[in-house]
Amino acid sequence: MRRSIPIVVTVVVLLLVAGCTATGPTMDYETGPEADDLSSGGPADGRAWEVTVTRVVDGDTVEARFPNGEVDTLRLLGVDTPETDYDRVSPEEFDGIPATVAGREHLLAWGDRASAFATDELEGETVRVAVDSRADRRGGYGRLLVYVYNDGENFNEELLTDGYARLYDSPFSLSAEFEAAEAAAQSDERGVWSFDGPGTITDLGTMARDSAPRSHRSIASETPSIAPHSGHSYTTPLVTSVSDTATDVIS
Repeated sequence: MRRSIPIVVTVVVLLLVAGCTATGPTMDYETGPEADDLSSGGPADGRAWEVTVTRVVDGDTVEARFPNGEVDTLRLLGVDTPETDYDRVSPEEFDGIPATVAGREHLLAWGDRASAFATDELEGETVRVAVDSRADRRGGYGRLLVYVYNDGENFNEELLTDGYARLYDSPFSLSAEFEAAEAAAQSDERGVWSFDGPGTITDLGTMARDSAPRSHRSIASETPSIAPHSGHSYTTPLVTSVSDTATDVIS
């Protein structure tokens, strides 16, 4: 029996080594990958990279160039910013936002703000990104699902903290942290959670104003800078008035 002990110990050690080799050491997804975690290849290799953001598609989607020169589309894991196309805006996905024209316009405006914020913070920047071992590697549209780290901060979580995004319910390691960030933003009515418009259309004047298509609304070239919770500021176009064409709605 004594001779079998070294054999058992050897087998256990080999299994542990094999497990570490297959999955690598545990990564801290809150603070991001260390230099030793970074792959020098493309999106098909490794689990973390230093990439250059070449284009911001919208608040939660970017294109980036990997160390091997390959460009891929990245979808920020665990978050969902409002759409920037009126026909695709989904109030039912955002708690407390009514499925009215006012609610849709509110989400559309915050979709534009989220895109502007992501552009200011990420476009042209070199950032670190990482996939999550508990999440799918790619989403339904084939985009690589990642956390983005800019200046050591988890950008995905920052979108939730500042109210630019809602929590996207799916399996991932930081779900509890992200849920807490969303809850705090909702409690403080930050960003997209600041809606205070009419929940229903109750009079003809309101209907005329809220039913005007976005193309009939005048857009200011620039609004005062908005400073969200994290201290960042930026400017973005906002709806400032409704043209007389809107009165056609009730004529």
